[in-house]
Amino acid sequence: MKERATDFISKSSVKAADKDHRQKINFNIGRYNAVVPSGKQQFLDVNLAREKAKNIKWKAIESLDRQLEKFETGITRRGTKVIWAETADQACEEILKICQEKNCRTLVKSKSMVTEEIHLNEFLQEHNIESVETDLGEYIQQLDDEPPYHIVTPAMHKSKEDVAKLFSEKLGTDPNLTPEQLTLVARETLREKYTRAEIGITGANFIIADVGAIAVTENEGNARLSCAWPKTHIVITGIEKIIPCLTDLGLFWPLLATYGTGQRITVYNTIVTGPKQPGETDGPEDMYVILLDNGRTNILANAKTRESLYCIRCGACLNACPVYKNIGGHAYGTAYSGPIGSVITPHLKNMDEWKHLSYASSLCGNCTEVCAVKINLHELLLENRHESVDEGDSPFGERMAWKIWKQAMLHRKFMNMAGNKMKNWAINKFLPDWKKQRSDMEFPKKSFNQLWREKHGSR
Repeated sequence: MKERATDFISKSSVKAADKDHRQKINFNIGRYNAVVPSGKQQFLDVNLAREKAKNIKWKAIESLDRQLEKFETGITRRGTKVIWAETADQACEEILKICQEKNCRTLVKSKSMVTEEIHLNEFLQEHNIESVETDLGEYIQQLDDEPPYHIVTPAMHKSKEDVAKLFSEKLGTDPNLTPEQLTLVARETLREKYTRAEIGITGANFIIADVGAIAVTENEGNARLSCAWPKTHIVITGIEKIIPCLTDLGLFWPLLATYGTGQRITVYNTIVTGPKQPGETDGPEDMYVILLDNGRTNILANAKTRESLYCIRCGACLNACPVYKNIGGHAYGTAYSGPIGSVITPHLKNMDEWKHLSYASSLCGNCTEVCAVKINLHELLLENRHESVDEGDSPFGERMAWKIWKQAMLHRKFMNMAGNKMKNWAINKFLPDWKKQRSDMEFPKKSFNQLWREKHGSR
């Protein structure tokens, strides 16, 4: 537990002081902020649209078992094999089993934060299977041997000069290439990978219960290639991605586009209902859907934090969070960063080990203000803190400090008995972490209580 928190504080301190990093992030988030208002114009009442989306997700999550069974029935009918994975290890083992059955040496991958969550690339590498990221941002991060920096824009922290230098070092290209030329280099490299890949892996932006299908939304077209080109298509997705009806996409697709990238609608929106059917010429011969739990039912069982499962992974809360904009995505040390990551990670993994993320917030409420489905993120961060204390995850010294503080706050005479010098000594003595980057705290010479008595008497 202490090592995780120490590592987080160490990385955060370095990034918060990195002016070059902050400049790149502010530039990219500034471009995002400039276009989001344009995307919102497509809604007659954007707040009503967000409220409706939240209600749909509420319905889906409250009846999650039935919705998932309905989805399984529909998609199985068209030849897809559905696999239920309780843990990350189970999911990885199931994918490895499929790869071994298909004699797979190379697979292409697109649109899946879940594979980052379960560390699939590293797992496959250990078994001598090449896993190639085909999203441009993810491909850049893979070349640099880094995890995604952001849920939607994985290489947000890199400038075009950074990418040109990386391509030059890894692919031998001219270090002065333009972004357009770099994109063409990536396209040429990745197209060759598609022709070799035996398996394509994608995530799912939404699982559609009533028709038994998955929906994928993207801007590059690589997810469609990953779905259709290789002979085998594997979908791996969290169970919370469920929506009840196909018609719900008419609301969720525009919301995801607007809050994710500021677009009215993304370039490619695909509904996949199964493998190639009799009489069809295109598509994979086999399709598998892996429904991953990996701690999600822990959140489902908690009535207060359950609404965090409504998240559609638009990334808006990251772009709005003052903490994220200062420390960046890698400091969090987990696949899901920013406010939503700070809410769900302690439940997906271990509260004692990851509770520090719930304190990585100013509680300004900006994350809640911008959430596409109106999740009360800042309140859930407080709930996490409350739960960690209830479970006894707080240190003994911290618990004692709060007990003393409580007694002092409940009894004014205790506060008045302690002189100004004693208060200053006590607060600076017992809060060493606070002082690491701050000057000593000093109480006023007279408390408000004393000033009030002097002015109004003993009333």
